[in-house]
Amino acid sequence: MHLTHRYAAPLAMVALVALAGGCSSQDAWAAPHASPVAVGTLGPGFVGSTRTPAPEGTITPVPGSWDGVRPPAGYRVVLLVGDSDDATTTEADAVRSWATAQDASLRTITVTDPNGYVDGIVDALKLQPDLVVGVGNDLMPPLALVSASNLQQQFLTVGAQIAEPTANVTAAVWDDASLKSEGVGLGSSFDPAAVTPERAESAVRAGVASILSGWTGIIVWLS
Repeated sequence: MHLTHRYAAPLAMVALVALAGGCSSQDAWAAPHASPVAVGTLGPGFVGSTRTPAPEGTITPVPGSWDGVRPPAGYRVVLLVGDSDDATTTEADAVRSWATAQDASLRTITVTDPNGYVDGIVDALKLQPDLVVGVGNDLMPPLALVSASNLQQQFLTVGAQIAEPTANVTAAVWDDASLKSEGVGLGSSFDPAAVTPERAESAVRAGVASILSGWTGIIVWLS
């Protein structure tokens, strides 16, 4: 992958960092933190007939098969928002709703200039979260670049996917959601109207459950 001038440029506008969920101070995130372990187990039909999905493979979970899994207390998540369109806002709201319901510790980084996408992702990595959740179609190419160089960090993309994801990048998508490849535009079937709160919220829950259960580097396709 080649870093274009667009993504290599310095951050022109400051990323905005907000605190939500169970975290109320910088010190809370600075404390020692064990690797997260899922609370609960996936229900029948999450992975389907494929016992071990291939890297970059696609699974179509039975609806609700992810409901029995939740993150442990103090689960640290950075929401990385890369666009301001209605679809991205819906996806970001779904992440916030999920974090509140699960009592996860959530911080949000909103990149306000496309030239700052890489810097914004790097800022997220510096927080050393358990998970970085990326929303926004334009964020996908730089996310592909940075994630491949930081294999220790788990990423979840909601409503979009990157080209040739490494084992640390999981995508949760659905019919007519953007299928994003590095350096190209939106998938031909992309329909912003398909990005509903219900679909986005299910995608967040299913994606996080998959990662917590050890199924990473795959596409979780919601029917």
